[in-house]
Amino acid sequence: MNLKDKRVLVVGLAVTGLPLVRVLSELGADIIVNDMKDHNALADTLNELEGLNASYILGRHPDGLKELGPIDLVVVSPGVPLDIPFIQQLREENIRIIGEIELAYLLSKAKIVAITGTNGKTTTTALTGEIFKNAGENTYVVGNIGVAAISKALETKPEDFMIMEVSSFQLESTEEFRPRAAAILNLTPDHLNRHKTMAGYLAAKLKIFSQQKEEDFAIINYDDAICREAAKALRAKKIYFSRKQQLEEGVCLQDGWIVIRLNDEDIRLMPTEDIRIPGNHNIENALAATALAYIMGIKPDVIADTLRSFKGVEHRAEFVSNIAGVSYINDSKATNPDAAIKALEAVKAPILLLAGGMDKGNDFTEFIEAFNGKVKEMIVYGETADKLYTTAMAMGFNAVKRVKDLEEAVAAATALAEPGDSVLLSPACASWDMYKNFEERGRHFKNIVGNLRRS
Repeated sequence: MNLKDKRVLVVGLAVTGLPLVRVLSELGADIIVNDMKDHNALADTLNELEGLNASYILGRHPDGLKELGPIDLVVVSPGVPLDIPFIQQLREENIRIIGEIELAYLLSKAKIVAITGTNGKTTTTALTGEIFKNAGENTYVVGNIGVAAISKALETKPEDFMIMEVSSFQLESTEEFRPRAAAILNLTPDHLNRHKTMAGYLAAKLKIFSQQKEEDFAIINYDDAICREAAKALRAKKIYFSRKQQLEEGVCLQDGWIVIRLNDEDIRLMPTEDIRIPGNHNIENALAATALAYIMGIKPDVIADTLRSFKGVEHRAEFVSNIAGVSYINDSKATNPDAAIKALEAVKAPILLLAGGMDKGNDFTEFIEAFNGKVKEMIVYGETADKLYTTAMAMGFNAVKRVKDLEEAVAAATALAEPGDSVLLSPACASWDMYKNFEERGRHFKNIVGNLRRS
């Protein structure tokens, strides 16, 4: 893709904006950056971009092409909804609008292995990347996991692998994106404040497969009825994984072992009890990673050895500390109710649960139902505190306390905790009401716990 002297509008700096502008500058593009934040809010980022061939329109959207002049390409941040009037106006001018993931794909030479789903994306992406690295492959682990794909795209060679976590926000703005192998792990209600309906959310997720051909691979969770039904329309070769069903072909469980039944082989890989990361959801993540790695040519012994040694990812059921017999666990990555339910299933009871954050339009009924006698007290804070409190009380769970913020939540849980209890941060909500992202929230929790240990 030749971008030399092309006028490229970057909408939204955010996490991907900085490396995106650098790459566009390296390719010789004439860059215009637009962000709703002003110069003061973006001061640190702008300092890092100093000296690059870019102009800026900040604190507002520009007045269309009257202000911008001719534009050859628009690259939007994942956080920018595609239905806002400014983007629609540009679309009406027949200007090509893509996201950072699409541009990275167009510039990269690597073989792409992509992973999406409501929950488990980060763990499965990290685990899959670790398997490929342990197999001796030159591997880039990128995308929604925290490393912008565009930042590595120009480094890649045809023999390399790019293991990519992709969100629904990122997939919305793809056009030609075609992974050699792609997986959808599950689908439960999330981001409905942006996608409006489950049908809209599913459509965004399914774009991971939309450009695949018959020789590509689609890895599907057989146990998820929505994913299984949607898979029927896919062109790629379907490879199913299942924790609950015996599959004639695919990756599943038999007598407590992971079994690979593909390419006329029946391989007993390893016992599930040897998987280091806890919980049934992580067995599903391991099955998906196994399918992706095996179908791309990784040897079974490498896959098994990695599953035995992989410790998990930061902010996902991450053990932080044990203080006076109380375990503190950081599950800040649980930004929706279904993800938090999985943590509740995996963590040892009794649990003092810290929940709350930005409201993404989710219903919390199933979340409260999943307490199942394991939650001793729920402490709620943030934008959704009242909604969580009201739902819990209406369902007869009265052991709930409202506080101002995470510091007060940890203090309240610590005051109630007894030896053998678990204090679990699993918010079931986005972090954006108080934090830049779930990572910042998780780090804050760990700092608070660290201060408890030192006090």
